[in-house]
Parts: sequence; structure tokens; C-alpha cells
Amino acid sequence: MKLLHHCLIAAACVGTTLSGWAQAPFPSKPLMLVVPFAPGGPTDAMARNLAQALKPALGQNMLVDNKPGAGGNIGAEYVARAEADGHTLLFGTSGPLAINGSLYKKINYDPIKSFAPIIQVGHLPNVLVVHPGVPAKNVQELITYAKANPGRLSFASSGSGASSHLAGVLFNMRAGTDIQHVPYKGTGPALNDLLGGQVSMAFTDVLTALPHVKSGRLRLLGVTSAKRSQATPDTPTLEEQGLKDFDVSVFFGIVAPAATPPAVVSKLNAAFAQALQQPDVRANLASQGLEPPAHTSPAQLADYMRSETAKWRDVIKVSGATVD
Repeated sequence: MKLLHHCLIAAACVGTTLSGWAQAPFPSKPLMLVVPFAPGGPTDAMARNLAQALKPALGQNMLVDNKPGAGGNIGAEYVARAEADGHTLLFGTSGPLAINGSLYKKINYDPIKSFAPIIQVGHLPNVLVVHPGVPAKNVQELITYAKANPGRLSFASSGSGASSHLAGVLFNMRAGTDIQHVPYKGTGPALNDLLGGQVSMAFTDVLTALPHVKSGRLRLLGVTSAKRSQATPDTPTLEEQGLKDFDVSVFFGIVAPAATPPAVVSKLNAAFAQALQQPDVRANLASQGLEPPAHTSPAQLADYMRSETAKWRDVIKVSGATVD
């Protein structure tokens, strides 16, 4: 009996210790926000702005760590394999969180199964712009002209499999056109040839396009997101102009490793939501063209990632685009 008594006391002590560990406050150390792209770009700038605003809510610093490569896959894989305690997060985009699973021949994580969604930060709308030599003032005129002149029009992209390429594929699918794709090595070269009239049109982000639209060197036909852009509120969406279910924008979201405890996910969600409401954070993100999300719950981001993954899987299949 004495031995049993001592065992019960020991078990109780161990249980108390484990319970204490389980209830350890989060976060217990600085957090890491992994950006799967190189320093200095727009995604990096957004992440750093947001990370600075998190300390008041969490009581710990959030450090930004750039892990670029393979279209965002290297950084995404790093976070997918990290300890699921909420201290390592990914500032992801449409590529690693929705598109790359279908685009890349080999990928070492699952965009849906490998992550616990935290919050959607927002989305960056694209716009459809044409060279002034194209005789179309709106989307329906463009479709009519394209069908009457097969092989005459072409669209530039920043590369095979890029959102600017997939937007053109989706346009052809929805409009029933056969506008030819011309890939370039980056947005700059693609835009230069569009301005020079070597290609007819392009899908690009709104902030890149607007200066050329205002100067008259490009004509803006529509916004590719589900809702109109705050940067150009008078421009109708492509869906408003007859293209059903046309929604092409780059979304940004925060995710953690899949097994992160729900209580930790909830605390992180609340902290990021609070940061996104700060006037300086909102102004900074808006200056980069980012539109705020309609909802900020983890469940909303999970649903959105699933729908985007399914949509781009079909588009990529039609496009034939693959990346080794």
C-alpha cells in the first residue's frame, strides 16, 4: 500500500507538471514570420509592416525571415515542417497557398493539408489593360473583336504559370476567345512590349497599370477581382461586363503548421485582426494597392484557399503550364 501511495503521489505530481506545461502562456518567445520571397519586394514590405504592429497584442517581437525560391515553395515547406506551436508562421500568397500545388510537378507540402489558416490579410486586384491601338472600349467590344479577328490579339504575361498568364487563360475560357499568350521574363519586359504595341493586352496589378492609363499609353477595360478596386472605383469588374465567376487577384494570408492548437490559432487571429485595424497599417497596405478582406476568420481563409485551389487546378490543366 505504501508503494501504491507513493506512485499515486508521483503520478499526481507528473500530471500537475504536464498540466502546467500544457497551459504555458503563448507566445513564450519571439515569433517568426516567414516570407517565401526575396527581401525588398511588395510581399516583404507588407509582412514587415504587419509584423511591427503585432507586439502590443502578443507581448513578443515578430521577426521576418525571407526564404525565397521555387515560387514560394521553399518558405512554405519550411513552415509546414516547423514545430506546430504557433511561433513559426507563413506570410503566404496565392502561389504557395493555392496555385503551386497544381503548377509544380513536385511539391513537398500540401497547400490545404499542411497548414492551419490564421487570417486573410487582403488581396491585390489585377486589371485588364489594352494598347490604344486595340479598337475596344470595354470587355464586350474586346471579345467581339477577338472573335472576328482570330489570331490577331495577344496577351503578355510575366511568365508561364504566373497569375498574369492564368488570368488570360481564364479569360479565354470564360469569353470563348483564343487570344494568344506571349510569356516574358518578368512584368517589366512584358509591360514594355505592351506599351510598344508588340502585344495587344495584359493582366497586371492595378498600381503598375494606373500611371500608364492616366498618361494615355494604355486603356483600362476592367478590374479582374470580384469587386471594384478602391484605386479605380469607377472601373467595372469583368464580371459586371458579362464574364461569369471571373475573379483573379493575388491574395495574402497568414498560416501556421497544420497541428497548431486551436487556442493558439484563435489568439493569433485576434492579434492580426487587431493589427489590421490600426490606421497606419491600413494606410500602408492601401498604399500598396491591397484591398481589405471581407472576413478575417480562420474558417473564411480555409474556405477561400480551397476554392482558389480548385479554380486554378482547372485553369492550369487547360493552360498546360508546368514548372519543374
